[in-house]
Amino acid sequence: MRNAKRPAILSVICIIGFCWVLFTFPGVFSPSVKKLGVFIPAIYGMIIAASFISFIGVWHMKRWGAELYVIAFCSKMLYFTLTHTFGGSSILGILFSIWFVVTFLVYYRRMDMNL
Repeated sequence: MRNAKRPAILSVICIIGFCWVLFTFPGVFSPSVKKLGVFIPAIYGMIIAASFISFIGVWHMKRWGAELYVIAFCSKMLYFTLTHTFGGSSILGILFSIWFVVTFLVYYRRMDMNL
């Protein structure tokens, strides 16, 4: 078992990620998401929740956190594509997400593979 100290950049990314999730979560209940369909708010909520959980995993230097973030990111891209909801803030979120994924990959080997 690795006892890796969390690098400062991962701490910064996790704090930014927590703030971003808190900013985007109320969007699950917005009328624009509700009018897309009955199950769309639930799907979007699960994607946001998976992102939040992944940041907790990365905060604790767990590989599953980085892996879950990549899955949540791909799911979010699929969601945006299928619902045609790309916007200015989603482009900024995509750029941040790409930066997060690249940084997670740099430190992936230092992360613990155990739960």
